[in-house]
Amino acid sequence: QVQLVESGGGSVQAGGSLRLSCAGSGYVDISSCMGWFRQAPGKEREGVACIYTAVGSTYYADSVKGRFTISRDNTKNTLSLQMSSLTPEDTAMYYCAASFSGLWSLLRPRDFSYWGQGTQVTVSS
Repeated sequence: QVQLVESGGGSVQAGGSLRLSCAGSGYVDISSCMGWFRQAPGKEREGVACIYTAVGSTYYADSVKGRFTISRDNTKNTLSLQMSSLTPEDTAMYYCAASFSGLWSLLRPRDFSYWGQGTQVTVSS
């Protein structure tokens, strides 16, 4: 059983930075794609970024390219998301997720089987 626990959320002013972390336990190896998703109130969950370590691939939503960086430490089974130049539109609950199959470049929530409980990110103007 895979368990994912996020941390690092909080409140920040526009233009600021935050770093999210996700600790994974269970069978999460380099054959999986680990990613970040977010969901704002009244909106659907959307993909933010995903990293497939086995081939060194990363995928980003257009809205975060150049501002967010996803990374993964396979030795510690942790996933991180460095977020910079934050805007109020980035305000959402952020979720860590893991997938073992799917079209990961599309960042579709339905391709991810395992989810954390989420951590809130609030960006004020």
